[in-house]
Amino acid sequence: MSLLLGARDRFILGDNRFGLRPDLALVASMIEPESRLLDVGCGDGALLDYLVRELSCDGRGVEISQAGVNACVARGLPAVQGDADRHLADYPDDSFDCVILSQTLQAVSKPREVLRQMMRIADTAIVSILNYGHISARVSLVTRGRMPHTRILSEPWFESSAIRPCTVRDFMDLVRIEKLATGTCYGIAKKREVTVIRPGFEGQANLFAEQAVFEVLRPRKRRSR
Repeated sequence: MSLLLGARDRFILGDNRFGLRPDLALVASMIEPESRLLDVGCGDGALLDYLVRELSCDGRGVEISQAGVNACVARGLPAVQGDADRHLADYPDDSFDCVILSQTLQAVSKPREVLRQMMRIADTAIVSILNYGHISARVSLVTRGRMPHTRILSEPWFESSAIRPCTVRDFMDLVRIEKLATGTCYGIAKKREVTVIRPGFEGQANLFAEQAVFEVLRPRKRRSR
């Protein structure tokens, strides 16, 4: 898996032999080898499997669906059934180096509290979201008068897991409200086109990124790459 440099702040996401979806491939590129990490909403364990086997991470998973837990166990991964809204509180402070929440924040009941719990049990969180501020979502809402239906936001509203839809700007606002910092942040368009999101200048990503990946840090851990 690789990111191919196209310009200073723009990249093309390379193919990966592990079959990771684009946001997961980006998340994987942001993880330090041998990290202690928790993957919340780990699904079938595809990302966790890569991180454990290829980066020698001490990784654990939490997944709300029994089918997902079974898939993780079949891969030989330590995963438990759990709900991000309730069960992150069970972990002691500073249990991990990093907590991952990929396309799950918008599916929880209390995203602010979930983010707080993540930053309690680790000093770094990596969060990916679908961006409801993308231009195609805006056009779809205005022209159709219905919830956005796009290539990325393809599920009808009554089947979508997103009970707290948000935009890039919404999430960055939450980070600021919580007095947290950001490290590396990316916007993804057309599955492969990646743009670095600069704090305070997220307007372009809010309009053109279909997905986004954020590295959220406790303030004392602010760093640049």
